[in-house]
Amino acid sequence: MGESMTWVQAIILGIVQGLTEFLPISSSGHLRIVSEVFFGDDAGASFTAVTQLGTELAVLVYFAKDIGRIVMAWFRGLRSEEHRDLDYRMGWYVIIATIPIGVLGFLFKDQIRTGARNLWLIATMLIVFALVIAAAEHFGKKERPIEKLTTRDGLAMGFAQCLALVPGVSRSGATSSAGLFLGLSREAAVRFSFLLAIPAVTASGLFSLPDAFEPAGEGLNASGAQLFVATVVAFVLGYASIAWLLKFVVNHSLYWFVGYRIILGVGVLALLATGVVSAT
Repeated sequence: MGESMTWVQAIILGIVQGLTEFLPISSSGHLRIVSEVFFGDDAGASFTAVTQLGTELAVLVYFAKDIGRIVMAWFRGLRSEEHRDLDYRMGWYVIIATIPIGVLGFLFKDQIRTGARNLWLIATMLIVFALVIAAAEHFGKKERPIEKLTTRDGLAMGFAQCLALVPGVSRSGATSSAGLFLGLSREAAVRFSFLLAIPAVTASGLFSLPDAFEPAGEGLNASGAQLFVATVVAFVLGYASIAWLLKFVVNHSLYWFVGYRIILGVGVLALLATGVVSAT
């Protein structure tokens, strides 16, 4: 078993979770890198999943109006065909798109918590997936608004979300890239990417709650109070980063994140190659 987490570690990791969850730079990768480089240990998959509930709450609060509208429209549309508008369809797209990650996440939960947290893998995926995001930004036509979303878009982005099970990929990076490849505008791709994250991340956090207090695998062990504070910190910063990213993508490309991912990935590979940090 790992050693106990300190308050400083809990707060720093909560900050990292809040700032990175919604940017296409991989929050699980960042938590793993920060905890290894600065604390010489792994924050643990359970800590990661529970603090995600803080960032998840940020999405629920930020998109509360949209979510309420979509849920109401979905139930109305089930009852009568004339109410089957964009919000009704959006409800179905989120449901359909969540199935792939639900199935894979459940089947591979043990591998995700252990082997997939290797720093060689995380650093490599930061770089490899940066190139995928760059390709999506370069080749995507970025023409279609969110009103033009189709079932095919939902399914493709749902399968892309499964890539986020590999630390270092980034959930929002995978789903937004898929949206861009499909010709969605940057804003539409990012917005649907947020809505799509809601069921998967909520399920992942709730599913890991029991483990957080009885951690499975190695890593730092956080107390209930530390988990709570880290989750609150993640909520506040997560809310701010959603608001910032949605404004940012209107006038800026995702190339900014591509550059950052490559620099970070190369930096971590260099630390691993020189033996400064250990991979596991």
